[in-house]
Amino acid sequence: MTLFRLLAIALLSLLPVLAAAQQTAFGSGTTDPEAPVEVESDELKVSEADGTAEFLGNVVIVQGDMRLAAPRVLVVYDEDGERISKMQATGGVTLVSGEDAAEAQQADYDIDAGNVVMQGDVLLVQGQSTLSGQRMVVNLTSGTAQMEGRVRTILNQKKD
Repeated sequence: MTLFRLLAIALLSLLPVLAAAQQTAFGSGTTDPEAPVEVESDELKVSEADGTAEFLGNVVIVQGDMRLAAPRVLVVYDEDGERISKMQATGGVTLVSGEDAAEAQQADYDIDAGNVVMQGDVLLVQGQSTLSGQRMVVNLTSGTAQMEGRVRTILNQKKD
């Protein structure tokens, strides 16, 4: 067999691994978007005019087993002002669910849809393996994530 043919076979055998690296599981299971949301921060600014609350400084948000941390989080309430509709985290965001952790420049959480969209230098760590890209959409209801934008993965095969 020629070297070219061996290389082609090796690359073709990696295609299923590379394709699977773009969509992956995320978190320890499904998250309930109806679960209570707990928020801690150094400062809070509320605007009844546009139905928002801005949390500033060391913001930590917990919902079930999910934890989000960022310097700034804007909370948008529904039209009735009774339920949180969306959260927009900026300034460097960390999202942890179960043993999985992701970092990005910003994250938008649509609570009703159960989706978190992380953008800007996204890094996902799952055990000893990592995925990176420019955008990741996490569906908290199904416990899956889709990575986009020049995806790079390091799959560590060593067992502890």
